[in-house]
Amino acid sequence: IMIAHSFHNNPNFGPAGGLHGATYTVDVEFASKELHPECKWVIDIGAASEMVADVLKQFNYKNLDDVFGDEVMTTTEFMCKAVFDGIVKILKEKQMINEGDEKLFEGWIKVTLWESHKAWASFEGPAS
Repeated sequence: IMIAHSFHNNPNFGPAGGLHGATYTVDVEFASKELHPECKWVIDIGAASEMVADVLKQFNYKNLDDVFGDEVMTTTEFMCKAVFDGIVKILKEKQMINEGDEKLFEGWIKVTLWESHKAWASFEGPAS
């Protein structure tokens, strides 16, 4: 995804404190202790791809200062958590993490945003 943002001229961020752009490669990992009993998958890859695309389009080609406001430091770490939270929200809305007695996804999600091979961050946690 391609974004613009600033750190609102906060001196802790040095020259990156002003408005600048970033291009992220986004990896989302879905992990589970067990495979789905019938389908033998961790998650339906088509549904997962669609969820990730829906979350990322909220940020792609946007100025994150406009999306989150002037008080938020939209660090790479913050954006990993924003993507994670967006995926969990969709999982809950689509009832994919709790459908009766059979959960369609029960596990762990890890989101990694890569600015380069030297600069990246991750956020991970349970989907529930």
